[in-house]
Amino acid sequence: MTDLPFRPFKDDAEIRRIGEGLLACGLPRADWTHEAHLAATLWLIRDRSDIDVDREIAGIISRFNESVGGVNDSTQGYHETITRAFIAGIRLYLAGRRPAEPLLTAVNALLASPMGKRDWPLRFYSRELLFSVPARCKFVAPDLAPLPVAC
Repeated sequence: MTDLPFRPFKDDAEIRRIGEGLLACGLPRADWTHEAHLAATLWLIRDRSDIDVDREIAGIISRFNESVGGVNDSTQGYHETITRAFIAGIRLYLAGRRPAEPLLTAVNALLASPMGKRDWPLRFYSRELLFSVPARCKFVAPDLAPLPVAC
């Protein structure tokens, strides 16, 4: 049992299994949690330079969703603006970390940070805008504050 508001990962292998399962569309749907989304994205950005996350993430997540019986439409599945907000947060987080830091340390610290919280995008977006159909289907600019940019 943990008092943490998230489920920490146990080792690097678990994080890689999530990321590789996402890419191969072989991850069980039940394993695709908020924590898994962030762990896989951090792993892709940090450790998979062969993947252009900005260009490929929508297709990667959409394919995975469909592979487990999900639908990507204007009401469910892939959400472009939330994904882009968390990518900005992960990049901001990584900019302040040591590049050689173990994957497990980096992911669990991200999950414990402000950028790892489920409601982090609501610092920049009103609930109405963030959960709108246009924001799901394409990136929309924040209406409360600009998304941070990693230097």
